Amino acid sequence: MTIKTFPLGGDLTVRRLGFGAMRLATGTLHGPARSPENAVAVLRRARELGVDHIDTAGFYDRGTVRANEMIRTALFPYPDDLVIATKVGPLPGPGGVPSGQATPDRLRALVERDLRDLGLDRLDLAYLRVGGTTGPGGESVAARFEVLAGLREEGLIRHLGVSNVDAAQFAEARAIAPVAAVQNHQDDDGLLARCEAEGTAYVPFFPLGGGGNPLDEARLGKIAARHGATVPQVQLAFSLARSPVVLSIPGTGTLRHLEENLAADSLVLDAEDLAYLRGEG
Repeated sequence: MTIKTFPLGGDLTVRRLGFGAMRLATGTLHGPARSPENAVAVLRRARELGVDHIDTAGFYDRGTVRANEMIRTALFPYPDDLVIATKVGPLPGPGGVPSGQATPDRLRALVERDLRDLGLDRLDLAYLRVGGTTGPGGESVAARFEVLAGLREEGLIRHLGVSNVDAAQFAEARAIAPVAAVQNHQDDDGLLARCEAEGTAYVPFFPLGGGGNPLDEARLGKIAARHGATVPQVQLAFSLARSPVVLSIPGTGTLRHLEENLAADSLVLDAEDLAYLRGEG
C-alpha cells in the first residue's frame, strides 16, 4: 500500500499529493492573467479536497494577479495543518519572467516580502531556487544558502530547501544547515536516491510535463485505460510510486483539473504497471 503522507522536515506531516500555485496567475509562462476570483475558488476547493501542502513563490504573478496574495485572500487565517512552501532567488527580467538571480544581500528582502504577502510570521519551508531555466550545476550555493540559514536561526524560516541543484550543490547546502526538501526535475534519479537515503523530501517540478517528462505517452494511455483513469492521473501516481520521499505538487488554474489531479491520490499502480511504464515490458 502506498504511504500517503510524509514528515516534511521531520515535524510537518503532509499529504504526498499537494498543490502548486504557479498556474494560479497565468496558464502559461507568457499567457494573460487569470482572474483573482478564479484563483481563490481553486485554492478553497483544494483545501476542501484535503490539500495541506501548497508550493508557491513570490515571482508567480502576472500583472496585478499574484499567487501569494491570492493564497492569503483565499485561506487566511490559515488552518493549523496547512504547510506553505515558497522559493526565493529568481528576479524578474524586463518582461516579468524570472531571468536573474538575487545576490546574497537581496535574499532577506525577498523572504520578508513573501512573509508580508502571505501574512505569515514564519515560512514553513523556503527553497533557495538556483539558476534560471537551464539545468542545475556550475555554481556555488554556499553564500546564498548561508543567508537563508541565518534567517532560519532568527525564526523567520522553519525549514530550508534547495531547488534546481545537482548532487554537489545539495551536499554544499547540507554542510551549512539541514535541507528538508529538494525541488528538481522529475527524472533526476541520482539525486532522488540521495534524498531517499537522507530522508529528504524530493519534489519534482512539472510533474505533469511542461518541463520535460520521461514517460511514453502510449504506455501512459494503456495504463490509464486499464484503470479507468486519465493520463495525468497515471503520471502523478507513477511519480509518487517512485519513492516514499516524493511529494507531488501539480498546479492548475481550473477546478476541473484540480479535482482530476487530486483524484490520483486513490490510484494504485501495481508492479506490472510500474515495470511497463519504465519500459521494462
